Amino acid sequence: MNHRIVNAAMLAVTISLLPFSTMAETPEEKGLAIAIEADKRDEGFGDSTANMIMELKNKQGDTSTRYIRIKTLEVIGDGDKSMSIFDKPADVKGTAFLTYSHAIKPDEQWLYLPALKRVKRINSKNKSGPFMGSEFAYEDIASQEIEKYTYKYLRDETLNGIDTFVIERYPAYKHSGYTRQVVWVNKEEYRPEKIVFYDRKNTLLKTLTYGDYQQYLDQYWRADQMFMENHQTGKSTTLTWDNYNFKTGLSDKDFNRNSLKRAK
Repeated sequence: MNHRIVNAAMLAVTISLLPFSTMAETPEEKGLAIAIEADKRDEGFGDSTANMIMELKNKQGDTSTRYIRIKTLEVIGDGDKSMSIFDKPADVKGTAFLTYSHAIKPDEQWLYLPALKRVKRINSKNKSGPFMGSEFAYEDIASQEIEKYTYKYLRDETLNGIDTFVIERYPAYKHSGYTRQVVWVNKEEYRPEKIVFYDRKNTLLKTLTYGDYQQYLDQYWRADQMFMENHQTGKSTTLTWDNYNFKTGLSDKDFNRNSLKRAK
């Protein structure tokens, strides 16, 4: 879960949920307050780089592996900017993907295909489509701004020995592939432990689980592994992360359409 601006109404909700408050909280207020706290915990990282291995597995168990570098730029007052650069295998080498995340207005996303030497803009209506053949949709890899969803607290639950809040969130943006997502949020660190996705027919679609969290700069938690399982197709995608670096000096000029073409 990521950052961003919190408007006056959200702040009012947060204040109403402070321990000294005697006001009753609705499930919607509590769900929103949990999301705001998770967002706040991840503010201020500036920028980051990391390496990622993407392993795709089909229903028969056959696998293919891709090696990717990720760059992220925190944008105060809006969604983050990110770039994914594919290094291996040879058939995807040089492919680069750029995302400008936003709150409610459509995310902007571009894909550079080196074989064609052209930049292709991803249609905002295609956010539910698979990212590079994986079980992650385009909308899954954009930063998750608070305003992208409405929220509802469901219950407390212990998940694999971890005390969590379980909240439901409903996409507030157009063209989502989901009706709702159920999120298990670590009570102590306010980081996601698991997300269950329901498709447009409100049928169970896939489950994302996070593992091997590491803390950076004494504040920012990042999972070394993310496993997305598609229950309808039997396919899965595993993302394995390493070599995280923060505050590396990236700027806007590193995240424009021209930078896609020269991504190395």
